Amino acid sequence: MASSTQDLKDPQKRAELDERARKGETVIPGGTRGKSLEAQEHLAEGRRKGGLSTTDKSGEERASEEGIPLNPLEAKEKQEGRR
Repeated sequence: MASSTQDLKDPQKRAELDERARKGETVIPGGTRGKSLEAQEHLAEGRRKGGLSTTDKSGEERASEEGIPLNPLEAKEKQEGRR
């Protein structure tokens, strides 16, 4: 893992960390499954902000609650209705 935020400011160290991330290593805490240093940074930031969790509900339940149509035709009809 990256040793400090100072390391992330050094272009040479960033390049090294990016290379390691592209090989599959998690170099940013919370950046698991990110395919690059930048991707890991974005994943970690989203997780720190408490991204939406779907562990207690199915995707269908959440979509319904948020008014997101699951059927592509419904989505198109909904968009056309807004115009």
